[in-house]
Amino acid sequence: MKIFIIGITGRVGSLLARSLQDRGDTVSGLVRRPDQQSALQDAGIVAAVGDLTALTPEGLAELTGDVDALVFTAGAGGGTAEQTTAIDFGGVVTAIAAADLRGIRRFGLVSAFPEAWRERHLGAGFEHYMDMKKHADQALTHSDLDWIILRPAVLLDEAGTGRIALGPAELHGDVPRQDVADTMAELLHEPQITRQILELNHGGTPVAEAVQAAVRR
Repeated sequence: MKIFIIGITGRVGSLLARSLQDRGDTVSGLVRRPDQQSALQDAGIVAAVGDLTALTPEGLAELTGDVDALVFTAGAGGGTAEQTTAIDFGGVVTAIAAADLRGIRRFGLVSAFPEAWRERHLGAGFEHYMDMKKHADQALTHSDLDWIILRPAVLLDEAGTGRIALGPAELHGDVPRQDVADTMAELLHEPQITRQILELNHGGTPVAEAVQAAVRR
């Protein structure tokens, strides 16, 4: 497959790129700076330079090229409320429209587990972030695309286990970013997973088996 990643330099996006390359996929993506473009080129990845918050759907569609799938893993990463709105919601809306214009049917979105850290009462900024994630999910579900929404639990920067819990309703916990990346890669390659929202937590089922179990029978 040819797959374009928005957020390819982020912690999940970069792991996803490597996971897809390991499967033999051709990976490209969007970066903000030319130095990021050069670094990815050294890894065999073609990157287009552009500011997601300034791009029109037409502009983004031109940058994606002809690919089989588009994946959105970008996020404001604790920025201002305006940045969160522009990237976590507005960026997804732009990407949906760009995919539609380009004829890219497959669209993967890494979202957020609805229960993530709600017990910590992290304040208005975090609640706004969760609200924008939900608005982005809604926008994608209202599209005609062949979409997948993956809602991971709290993300960990540790080695992946290769074993997960995946389904429409999972208990909240934590999950390594590597397992998130590997799960999204597996989902993209399973055409029977379509127009589904799946929650992801650590678990005991191998990734490939968990994805097959999530196929609607």
